[in-house]
Amino acid sequence: MKISTILIFFCSLLPLTFAELRVGFYNSICPRAEAIVHDAVQRRFNQDRSILPALLRMHFHDCFVRGCDASILIDPTSTRTSEKNAGPNRTVREYEVIDEAKRMLEETCPLTVSCADIITLATRDAVALGGGIRYSVPTGRRDGLLSDPSLVNLPGPSMSVSGALKFFTEKGLTLEDMVTLLGGHTVGFAHCSVFQNRLSSFQGRRDPTMDPALDARLVQICGSFNNQPRNDPLVFLDQNSPSQFDNQFYNQMLIKRGVLHLDQQLAMDPLSRPIVVNFSTDNANFQRKFANAMIKLGIIDVLLGSQGEIRKNCRAFNIPL
Repeated sequence: MKISTILIFFCSLLPLTFAELRVGFYNSICPRAEAIVHDAVQRRFNQDRSILPALLRMHFHDCFVRGCDASILIDPTSTRTSEKNAGPNRTVREYEVIDEAKRMLEETCPLTVSCADIITLATRDAVALGGGIRYSVPTGRRDGLLSDPSLVNLPGPSMSVSGALKFFTEKGLTLEDMVTLLGGHTVGFAHCSVFQNRLSSFQGRRDPTMDPALDARLVQICGSFNNQPRNDPLVFLDQNSPSQFDNQFYNQMLIKRGVLHLDQQLAMDPLSRPIVVNFSTDNANFQRKFANAMIKLGIIDVLLGSQGEIRKNCRAFNIPL
């Protein structure tokens, strides 16, 4: 089986289940599958470019729980909770673009394309639309049959590099993978409440790892801790080129303009700093490494063959549990 150069590069690093996935999985059974997903993402991207960080976050939150099985898409009901009820997932959004792609796919190829593959393909397409490299991803995932909020345990923005790294290594990812994937914050944003404890208005003094000018700007946007605006404003995580998928996130970290504690620590910790420095000066290398890291993320604990199901509706199991 011929696969892309990117995938060949990683074949010695990936679990054996990768051999059961393949680029072009739907070529014979639903030839327009990837084009249909791309068209849905393109239409939404034309309306709102922030679909890119939204899909990156959705993909990450899905794969980090029980693997990339679309369990994050399941809606809670009056008798059952779901991963959407978990705190970190309450601000995940853009489920509608997955619904739209699924609707069109069900019209063309009923019960053929998994919701898990739609998330992976949609995220890949959004990265390319946002200025990132377009990469090939293997498909053939199946959808999971469990969505449990108690299993949602994700690395948080206030963690240290070593603390966050434990989450990644448990998933078979490396330090470089972690630093690379966090580079997705180049198009991300965060609510003031997530990082307000770093601001001088919260603790009475400026965090020494934050640029004074950035602190002043964020205080102006976020307000003081005792007078926090009710709407909890959003702030771009890359203060230089927030709408472009590029390596400028790393340059910002090197001049102490990281909004989140963990992001800033990437440039401070001797473990991760050399990677940050390299990416800050070589956008092409960052783009390649990001594509490779996303491929690795996308094959974590996938369901294959007869495992799981192919959902008709991405928000509900085929047979209600």
